[in-house]
Amino acid sequence: MARTTPHDHSPTEAQPLYWRIATQLLGELRDGTIPPGERLPGERHLARHFGVSRETVRQALEVLRHDGLVATDRRGSHATLPGLPVENPAALTFPVGARAADPGAADRATVTWETPPPGHAEALGLAPHRRTLVHRYESADADGGGRRTAVTSFSAVALAEVEELARYRDRADGSTSAQLRRTYDWMRKAGLTLHHRDSITPLPGAPSVRVTRRVHDQYARPLEITELVVDAPQDALVYEFTLPAAV
Repeated sequence: MARTTPHDHSPTEAQPLYWRIATQLLGELRDGTIPPGERLPGERHLARHFGVSRETVRQALEVLRHDGLVATDRRGSHATLPGLPVENPAALTFPVGARAADPGAADRATVTWETPPPGHAEALGLAPHRRTLVHRYESADADGGGRRTAVTSFSAVALAEVEELARYRDRADGSTSAQLRRTYDWMRKAGLTLHHRDSITPLPGAPSVRVTRRVHDQYARPLEITELVVDAPQDALVYEFTLPAAV
């Protein structure tokens, strides 16, 4: 029997539901919603995304596997379509504003399980007073200058999708050091394509700026929000950082 791909069938032909889902998923792979080589979201989340059962998603993936468009290994399924390589996640730094390793700087990072700061819950789609994983980062030069403080709140989606983050819940007591520099790497390996929006605002009456980063995935689900405050001379409001999103 000749092999066919979902787009080989005309729209007038009666198609089983799983074939239509395979066609839709193939479209997202082709338009870069899921970059080449990246892991696909799990069956449960694909089922929610397309509004079908997990069995239907499983059948759709089998269609794409049969035609060599998706490969599956012990880490999950990923697209095998040709395309530009995804940028090296090792170059991505969390949280925004975190310094490169500097023996002269005093850095501290911890996590807590608590109600997020005002404004974070709404940005993440969390119910009022619902607790989540909150990360705090502080850094200063050896002389105490150049102070940076960042507070990050993670969404329920991020904790459900990213196993490495979820593990911190049971030890989020605010006292244990928690350097989560590979957070964006973990998110990408969990099949999430990262999109971010950063805003930089001078703080009135202080030689500082606030950087607010909002990150969401390919389905517009919020993943995290970070608010960073950086000491900066009023005559030089320059802020340099690494862009940690895949596009």
